[in-house]
Amino acid sequence: MQLQQVQEAPAMERERPEASGAKKAKNFARKKFTLSKLVLAAAGLYMAFVVLCVLFPQWIAPFHPTQMFTDRVLKAPSAQHWFGTDYFGRDMFSIVVYGSRNSVIIGSVSVLLAAAAGGIIGSLAGYLGGVIDQALMRFIDVLMTIPSILLALAIAAALGPSMFNMILAISIAIIPSFARVMRGQVLAIRGRPYIEASRAIGMSHAEIFFRHVLPNSLSPILVMGTVSVGVAILVGSALSFLGLGAETGNPDWGKILSQGRGYLSVAWWIVTFPGLAVTLLVLSVNIIGDELRDRFDPRKSGN
Repeated sequence: MQLQQVQEAPAMERERPEASGAKKAKNFARKKFTLSKLVLAAAGLYMAFVVLCVLFPQWIAPFHPTQMFTDRVLKAPSAQHWFGTDYFGRDMFSIVVYGSRNSVIIGSVSVLLAAAAGGIIGSLAGYLGGVIDQALMRFIDVLMTIPSILLALAIAAALGPSMFNMILAISIAIIPSFARVMRGQVLAIRGRPYIEASRAIGMSHAEIFFRHVLPNSLSPILVMGTVSVGVAILVGSALSFLGLGAETGNPDWGKILSQGRGYLSVAWWIVTFPGLAVTLLVLSVNIIGDELRDRFDPRKSGN
């Protein structure tokens, strides 16, 4: 009996490291899941805060963005002025809050226009095929040879500084990505059995497209649109920084960065907080876009 216990002991010791390793892997997976949910929640909260700043800036900003305090010029961040004051004595937190409106509107409207135009081009190319597909895709290939920010810069410089021109320039620059994704999705759906069955029962091309092809092709476009909002905001801020932004008189994150760069050595807060606002917004949009992509990805739906 004692001999049997001695022989069983090494076997039990060999099993313990395996069980310990599985337990560690399980704990690591649980911690990773919790961390990803916390990051997603933080991104969602920041996005909600930015939306509130866009819709109701007067409720959040303690001062009007044009209100000047001549006795508080270039004051560092404090309890009274959370983000400090600029070279005119204006409250930087209020300027950043009001500046969110132009940036978010430009990014959102640009993506909506690009998604609509790119979706139409990709749908026509993927569903009709043939010469139309070749002509449209060669045009898209030409646009894709130029980096989006350079293309937007060239178009905005040619049209002149205004909000409409900036939205148009950004939209044209990101249309190729939507067109490519939409074409690939339509091509994948067009050859499925239920599409062939719809043709067999006498449905017209328009009925097949609007009842079967288009609804099943929108998920990747929605996910890509979410991610592209961050890119559009970043490009819009870059154009505003270069003086090609909207001339509305309202603050804009890119314009704030451009005007405050000369004071970086004496008042770091003038460019730091608007830059953080842009960075966190783009990061939050990308995090939410990645989450949507994972949820809509059919390869992961079964896991």
